[in-house]
Formats: sequence, structure tokens, C-alpha cells
Amino acid sequence: MRLKRVNCNQAIPYPPDGQTREWWQRLKNVFGTPSSAFVVASLNQLIAAARLPGSGISEIAVNASLAFIEGAKPQGEVECALVIQMACTHSAAMAVLNRLGGGHGGDRSVAAMASAAARLLRAYATQVEALRRLRNGGSQIVRVEHVHVNEGGQAVIGNVKSTPDSDR
Repeated sequence: MRLKRVNCNQAIPYPPDGQTREWWQRLKNVFGTPSSAFVVASLNQLIAAARLPGSGISEIAVNASLAFIEGAKPQGEVECALVIQMACTHSAAMAVLNRLGGGHGGDRSVAAMASAAARLLRAYATQVEALRRLRNGGSQIVRVEHVHVNEGGQAVIGNVKSTPDSDR
């Protein structure tokens, strides 16, 4: 995606020449929505979040976030909103870890950055779990592919519950 910079804090996305319709359709597919309004709002949110510390908007960061979203294949606006949050949380965590990597600064600033990185990474893990639950309905499925029962052994198929009376 190309961005036309309005100023250092604002940019407007624009399609390749002569490919406006295809560009919008691809964005709708990426965001998992038929809504042009949702695409515009989501792009504006991504662009606002793609500001580099101490500088302007990064076209590379916007494109990386779009690739992240496309890879997640959101199905609908709710999933897409969560995936956008995940992309932004991931970018923020990596930026903090990058600053932390040198370990420069006083003990307090290093500790604050490490704490911020830990909170961001925990938030990201929570978002990944929320997406999994959203897609799978919150249930876990355990599937046994192959079971060996030796001669003289027994196997039980079904739900097995242990009660205090059955231990006797």
C-alpha cells in the first residue's frame, strides 16, 4: 500500500493507478468485510498506530500490519478488530524490546521497559487465545488418533468420570 503524506502525523492510502476497484476488493477481503466504511476506519487506525517513535508514519509498518491481518484471515468485523489489535500490540512489543535490547539507560528505565514489554507480550498472548476461542467457540477438542490395546487389556471409549465411590 502506498501512502500520501498529509503531514508527519497523517497519511492517506491510495490505490495503484487504474486499480481502484481491485484494490478496494482486496482490502475488503483482507479485513474480512463487505463494508467500505469498516475498511476506511481500520486503515485510519492502522496508519495512526504505525507512527515510529520520534518520527512520522511508516509505510513499511502499515504494510507489515496488513500482511499480518491478511495472514490471520479474519472472518468478519469482530475478528478483524481483534486481529488489528494483535498486529498493533505485536508492533508495540517489538518496539519496546528493540529499545530494551541495548540495555541502555538507568536501572529504572530498563526495568520500566522490561515491564512494559512483558505486559505487551502477555496482552498479545491473551489476544491470540481470544481469537482461538472466538473461532472455536471456546471449547477444546482432544482427538485420539490411534490406541493400542494389548492382549488381556481393556479400553474404554467415551467420557470417563471419576467419583469418590468408584475409587473403592
